[in-house]
Amino acid sequence: MGIYEELQARGLIAQVTDEEEIRELINNGKATFYIGFDPTADSLHVGHFMALCLMKRLQEAGNKPIALIGGGTAMIGDPSGRTDMRQMMTEETIQHNCDCFKKQMSRFIDFSEGKALMVNNADWLKDLNYIEVLREVGAHFSVNRMLTAECYKQRMEKGLSFLEFNYMIMQSYDFYALFQKYGCNLQFGGDDQWSNMLGGTELIRRKLGKDAHAMTITLLLNSEGKKMGKTQSGAVWLDPDKTTPFEFYQYWRNIGDADVLKCLRMLTFLPLEQIDEMDKWEGSQLNEAKEILAYELTALVHGEEEAGKAKEASRALFTSGSAANMPSFELADEDFTDGAIDILSLVHKSGLCGSRSDARRNVEQGGVSVDGEQVKDTRKTYAKEELSGDGIIIKRGKKNFMKVFVK
Repeated sequence: MGIYEELQARGLIAQVTDEEEIRELINNGKATFYIGFDPTADSLHVGHFMALCLMKRLQEAGNKPIALIGGGTAMIGDPSGRTDMRQMMTEETIQHNCDCFKKQMSRFIDFSEGKALMVNNADWLKDLNYIEVLREVGAHFSVNRMLTAECYKQRMEKGLSFLEFNYMIMQSYDFYALFQKYGCNLQFGGDDQWSNMLGGTELIRRKLGKDAHAMTITLLLNSEGKKMGKTQSGAVWLDPDKTTPFEFYQYWRNIGDADVLKCLRMLTFLPLEQIDEMDKWEGSQLNEAKEILAYELTALVHGEEEAGKAKEASRALFTSGSAANMPSFELADEDFTDGAIDILSLVHKSGLCGSRSDARRNVEQGGVSVDGEQVKDTRKTYAKEELSGDGIIIKRGKKNFMKVFVK
């Protein structure tokens, strides 16, 4: 089985421009391919996970990845999947985010000499001359066709700025620039990027008279059709300071039964034969499958040692309700009023709920306990002394724990 056939079997391929040509390229290690990452935060998150795993798979099959950091396009903002305009970021913020991305990507991709490249599209986009872009690039784009793209159609009702309208042209220019500079012949991206990617292949064909190809990967959706990678307290990050290895492990350990086999196929590097065997698993065996998934992905992002600690901590929580490696949150002196803090503030500040109103609802519905005792009084307070030393363990729902303490 070639790498293309494996990607198909894992359910990763959504759309391709030329199946036979792409199969030939990647199965024979002839592809120099790129995936773009817009540095809109200082950490990659679970939404980027599929792309990183794909780059790793293709590199191991002899192909050369280019990680394109969108330092230039981030100044515009991608309208795909958005109902509002993204906030403008400073160049300093974008550069800081780019540096953070490179560090995290190095866990997946071998950037040693000749193996892979990391480039920033600001290197060519920032120096473009507006008149030249209009004449040399803009002339090859049909506004009528652009407006049929799903990413633009979704925004037309609320208003699409001219700034964002240019995003497709900029992304297309990236492919054109990478094709010329590095011989990049293939672009990968999420299925919601299809229109932008076709813009790039078309620009290369019109300007250079040559063929380049595009392939989209399946979006990571749960059984309800929602994008995976979000919790009540926000995104699931790859940075251990934003989402601890334990929290990362728990996210995958707690996914729905209907999603576990799909995630094992799409995200892990376990042999397909082993995953196919798990298709027959039911009941408690699905919990074992979730443990395998959580361990494999945590090891990939944070290393085997952290994955092992997270696995032990998770098991200990389910059996005894306490563990040394569970996530913790340190309160500051200013969090207390007259030497005490209320339960809603505790649940909200610790990140177990996204807002005080969410915390109130959870408490009122009996979904919160402290040190094993259910708390239903939303006015319940805790003295600072109670939170010193080992602190307290707050539990929301069946599977979300946090040790909260003050020094």
